Amino acid sequence: MGLVGAIYHKCFLVYNINMLSEYIRKFLEHVEVGKNQSLKTIENYRHYLERFLKWYGDKEPSDVCLGDIHNYRLFLNRYKDTRGRTLGIKTQNYHIIALRAFLKYLIKNDVETLPPEKIDLQKIPQRTVEYLSREELERLFAAVGSGKIQDLRDRAILETLYSTGLRVSELAGLNRAQVDLIRREFMVRGKGKKPRIVFLSDRAVKFISEYLKERQDNFEPLFMNHGRTRGGEDVAAGEKRRLTTVSIEGMVRKTAMKAGIIKKVTPHILRHSFATELLVNGADIRSVQEMLGHSSITTTQIYTHVTNKRLKEVHERFHK
Repeated sequence: MGLVGAIYHKCFLVYNINMLSEYIRKFLEHVEVGKNQSLKTIENYRHYLERFLKWYGDKEPSDVCLGDIHNYRLFLNRYKDTRGRTLGIKTQNYHIIALRAFLKYLIKNDVETLPPEKIDLQKIPQRTVEYLSREELERLFAAVGSGKIQDLRDRAILETLYSTGLRVSELAGLNRAQVDLIRREFMVRGKGKKPRIVFLSDRAVKFISEYLKERQDNFEPLFMNHGRTRGGEDVAAGEKRRLTTVSIEGMVRKTAMKAGIIKKVTPHILRHSFATELLVNGADIRSVQEMLGHSSITTTQIYTHVTNKRLKEVHERFHK
């Protein structure tokens, strides 16, 4: 390579360093190392930003303007995949949230670009919360079979989900040594690896204990698959037997159908039921926020419209 070629090559590399693709790579590294975000969060950022990059092109960050953002919003709103499926408002907002986080990172690192505060999110209709009544919960619990170790496990899972308000991923990741059945409490790390203490009811402790008594293994997972076993399975084999979130969701759905519950029942519905029961019985919303592991009180406030005792009292008093 001659002198002119070397100079051209060097300038080309410098030029590439100032392109969006390179900054996106650095941003994802920052999210992973600097902010210690979960792999799922990093994957989501990558997916959303790569979609923007593919649509916009690999240009310099200083080129991004409000007109581009407007056109990108139209693209997202009109987007259809190969099966004709569109993007919901919430998913469209996730794309914009990722883009704003990226632009904020650029500004913080003195890179000229569009200020993220100029980009607003779409307004989303207020969420409604589905939850199970006490009668529906008892029907769900009673629908679990009896006699098999899988039945004991499934009842223990349902009781634990309702007792703690755990996310299904948090429940699937539980280990036996982690859960203190004497103190009826244990620590979990939820979204953003944020730690919190959760509590077990007497019923949940009872069914977990009965399930563990039937276990003939020393594997770590609290809840595991009980298919055919082979002698001499090691720790790695035990980890492979850990129940997945998909299998837990399937069990909850099938049990609800067996119980004759018309609603779509998921582990998250049990989490909603946990929070609703607390608030209906007088728990303060800040405590419920902590028990659910919500980083923002706004997230917890979705439950208040179904638990407002004052409105019910006003209705009963004045509506004759």
